[in-house]
Amino acid sequence: MIICVSANPAIDRRVRVKKLIFGAVNRAVSAASFAGGKAAHVAMTANALGEDVVWIGFTGGATGQELERQMNELGILTFAVKTQSQTRTNDEIIDEDGKITEILEPGGEILDDELVRMFTVCESKMAGTNGGFFLVLSGSLPPGVSLGFYSQMISLARKYGGKVILDTSGEALRTTLSSGPDLVKPNREEAENLGGFKIDAEAAACSAARKILRLGARSVVVSLGADGLIWTDGDEMFIAAPPPVEVVSTVGSGDAAVAGFAVGQMRTMSIEERIRLAIACGAANCLAKLPGQIDVNEVNRLLPLVTIRNAVRGFGEAV
Repeated sequence: MIICVSANPAIDRRVRVKKLIFGAVNRAVSAASFAGGKAAHVAMTANALGEDVVWIGFTGGATGQELERQMNELGILTFAVKTQSQTRTNDEIIDEDGKITEILEPGGEILDDELVRMFTVCESKMAGTNGGFFLVLSGSLPPGVSLGFYSQMISLARKYGGKVILDTSGEALRTTLSSGPDLVKPNREEAENLGGFKIDAEAAACSAARKILRLGARSVVVSLGADGLIWTDGDEMFIAAPPPVEVVSTVGSGDAAVAGFAVGQMRTMSIEERIRLAIACGAANCLAKLPGQIDVNEVNRLLPLVTIRNAVRGFGEAV
């Protein structure tokens, strides 16, 4: 089972405009609202791949109710931890050139008793798996949730024999690395912040990944967007690239890749197979009408088009 924990979920609004002009009135061509947040995207993708998924998140107000409704409608086992604060709304604005502007709300404050309920629900679900679970911790932390939240979740997962993927940013990421998550997935900007240098070449990305390992992660994926990703556990290092696709939106593609890694781990795939699945899921998400709601047929079509090479052995046949 894959357990996705969302401390700061959202209802996402995708607004399309012809041309976004700052400081002026902009008229939308279309608009749609849908369940969002990084952990929700992971849950949706893993669910589309046919894996058993549980989504646990804070939800409040009308937006929280709508988020919960949509997750249930997708067939995802959903456990909502009710909050006094209303679930946030994020905006994704796409112009006719494909440029994406995101406006992310901080989220409402989480109260102490709500936080206690979150840990109670998570522990209950972990305890019922007999150790056969992968915990995915994705997204930012809302006001009222300390930087130690993810470290506490990792400790809880270890207690019940689970493995952990961490996908967050800023101080939440830096603070949690020493807790030894099994996999972390920083993007280029996050890896630059942790590494302390600009990633403008493959060698720099590899160096950043090694530094993140030294900070405590057991394995690292540095996501480089259209340039692919770099994976390492300190013993091996692989570099992978996606095939070109007609992009609808890149929002949620990193989350889809996380789902691919989690599903691959649950199915005891080799690391090369996991990387291939993660890349294909990320690319399929670029083609999806909504983030996380991928077409598994697209994933299967894209799988053989992913290129992977071992950074130690050098180029060779595609794995």
